[in-house]
Amino acid sequence: MSQTNDIFHHLKTVGSITALEALSEYGCFRLAARIKDLRDAGHNIYTDNVELPNGKTIAKYTLIQFEV
Repeated sequence: MSQTNDIFHHLKTVGSITALEALSEYGCFRLAARIKDLRDAGHNIYTDNVELPNGKTIAKYTLIQFEV
């Protein structure tokens, strides 16, 4: 399975992912690029900038799923 597919599956089952999670779980160093691939494929993914206790900000990605 490709990293893009792994990350899409993670978004569908877990709900959200950060770069640290993508690196530790899937060996993905470029999560933003994989998210762009998914967006280019037509998936609606929300980016939330989360401030950590140390003052740094990270991106947390969430798949927006619509009920049909």
